[in-house]
Amino acid sequence: MDQALWAFGRGSGITALAMLTVAVITGIGSRSGRTLLLPRLGLAELHRGAALIATALIGIHVLSLLADPYSQLRLLDALVPFAGNYRPLWVGLGTVAVDLLAAIVVSALLRHRIGPNAFRVIHWAAYAFWPIALIHALGAGTDAGRPWMLALAAACTLAVAAALAWRISGDFAEFGKTRERSIR
Repeated sequence: MDQALWAFGRGSGITALAMLTVAVITGIGSRSGRTLLLPRLGLAELHRGAALIATALIGIHVLSLLADPYSQLRLLDALVPFAGNYRPLWVGLGTVAVDLLAAIVVSALLRHRIGPNAFRVIHWAAYAFWPIALIHALGAGTDAGRPWMLALAAACTLAVAAALAWRISGDFAEFGKTRERSIR
């Protein structure tokens, strides 16, 4: 049973990273007024679905490692960054990522109460959350040095980097906003 919990904890964390990548990319895409592979509203639904699945997988990841005696993860380690005995820096970054995720989820649930500006400011934490989660996976994960994990991390990094490059480029037109373009 211990092996199953360990494998489940690892697998859910790795799958969560992939789903977080999908959530970040579709979140960026849904802010654009352009139709990409899906219409804007379809992309927004895909973003919400991927984010919800990633959140559930992160919950499974943490709970299965808390239940696994081999991982020696304590509830304190899951709540207080850098308090753990096992790879405190890397596990602590995972805890920071979970704390950021909690802020993002709470802001999404309270979006209509806190208003769009507060929601947007808090939601920008996703730009810090994703790389922290990636670094956590590469530092704390026992599969970090395996070629398939390095390939997955590289693919996720390239995909998010491409989406971010598009997001900050002059070609990105945020939905609902107009940009003045200078004609030369």
